[in-house]
Amino acid sequence: MQVLSVKMAQPTTRQVEVLNKLNFEEFVEKLGNIVEKSPMVAAAVWSKRPFCSLQDVHKAIGDFIDGLPIYGKEGLLRCFPDLAGKLTREGRLSADSTGEQRSAGLFDLTTEEQTNIARLNSRYKEKFGFRFVLCARLNKKDAILAGLKTRINNSKDEEIKTGIGEAKKICWLRLVDVVQRERVGVIANL
Repeated sequence: MQVLSVKMAQPTTRQVEVLNKLNFEEFVEKLGNIVEKSPMVAAAVWSKRPFCSLQDVHKAIGDFIDGLPIYGKEGLLRCFPDLAGKLTREGRLSADSTGEQRSAGLFDLTTEEQTNIARLNSRYKEKFGFRFVLCARLNKKDAILAGLKTRINNSKDEEIKTGIGEAKKICWLRLVDVVQRERVGVIANL
């Protein structure tokens, strides 16, 4: 599984040790949304501790996801919100999704862009039975719209594979965020 190279401070071994010391409930609380609305993923990988690195945590998560049957992967993709969808407009996204969609420019869509994305999101869900998943933090609104237009022509198998790959990118960025926040919390408590 590919680990993304992202321009941000890389977590240290000491920061990963903080994750290793968390009890089950704390671990699930901290990592419960690294895969959108899927705390079961964090619950499953807790047993894989101790982790040697953040990449090791990410690999355990990826291995768990890859081991899911097709209907499990589809279910996981259904947990992600529509990009620039109803939850975005109503302000009901998770804090993680809000930040990700905001960074991609999805809070600043024109009426025409909003209508176009809503139409494509709807067609995509009708065709595949799950939501279009794309790592918004690594894309901007034009790339997201182009991705929707292109990927709607893929087969269901291609989209499950692509969507899961995008979910893993989101997971990696959220995992780094959690460890960075935890580091700030540890420093603040010194």
